[in-house]
Amino acid sequence: MREVAKRAGVSPATVSRVLNKTHSISPETERRVLEVVDELNYYKNVHARRLATGRSDLFGLVISEIANPYFPEIIRGFQAAAWDTGFDVLLCNTEYNTGRTKSVIRKLIESDVRGVAIVTASLDREMTSELIQAGIGTVFCNLGPAGALVSNISIDYQHGIAQAIQHVVALGHHRAAVIAGPVDNRTANTIQQALLAGLKEQKLEPFPVINSDYRVDAGASAVRTILSAPEIPTVIFCGSDLIAMGAMSALEQADVEVPDDVSVIGIDDISFAFLARPPLTTIHVPREKLGTVAFQALDKMLQLKRHKGTDYYLETSLVMRKSTAPARKGKLRVAEPHAPGFRAAD
Repeated sequence: MREVAKRAGVSPATVSRVLNKTHSISPETERRVLEVVDELNYYKNVHARRLATGRSDLFGLVISEIANPYFPEIIRGFQAAAWDTGFDVLLCNTEYNTGRTKSVIRKLIESDVRGVAIVTASLDREMTSELIQAGIGTVFCNLGPAGALVSNISIDYQHGIAQAIQHVVALGHHRAAVIAGPVDNRTANTIQQALLAGLKEQKLEPFPVINSDYRVDAGASAVRTILSAPEIPTVIFCGSDLIAMGAMSALEQADVEVPDDVSVIGIDDISFAFLARPPLTTIHVPREKLGTVAFQALDKMLQLKRHKGTDYYLETSLVMRKSTAPARKGKLRVAEPHAPGFRAAD
């Protein structure tokens, strides 16, 4: 660093500020320093810096599973916000496994992370109390209220759900089914309760109501149960886009047309929702913004003298595509829900 400073004609402290993005530096000075850094092929030693300062440059981000398309945008938002301020991200996923979750918490503490964003509903405050006891700032999602070393981001699912229900009411739908998320998932329960309450308020008593894992095959299995009922709904609300895609696949296999026979609505607005056939009407969750706000909440909290947390709110909204249409007239009969068969409207 001293050699870089000498060649660039600046102090070592200025080199540090440029590389760590900790202070505002003039564009010309920054350009000169970075040119010398490239010439000398210089890389800062984060381990040496950690020993010198007694602090790491790491923030933790905990998700449920890396394969779930719900999470990449959250990761992108969090990581971009961290990198823009000179920090790195330790990404951990729990795979919904209690043993793995405990290992994740231990790993975060051992890595001396500055703060942790927990954006999975598979962790509660009791499981993460060790982080707070270790003095590590934590931001939760839908697990308020805020407090010392704790911030919370609440996602207003009810807003988007209310829009979705009004949308199907305007289309003349009169029978609804719900495929909710897992019974042991906090966010899934919040969504399910909002759906049931909103549908009942509009005299759309939901039946059946089925719980499902956040997987395509689970959504397909739930639809086969729905198609075996005496009366087939005109619209199916799903607790996630993955569930909705599985539902549409199973409806297609049973020769039930979406949306002419049955409309389908998802939640999340993952990138694949637009690519579904037909494109999926869904409730948009601003996940990249969630990641950005999660990092900003941690950064702000740790700069405050008493590390007081804050409550944040993000709003959802309906995205109308082609998986919803006016309700069909008459009842729908499906000959064999477990295999392609005939369907007929009375």
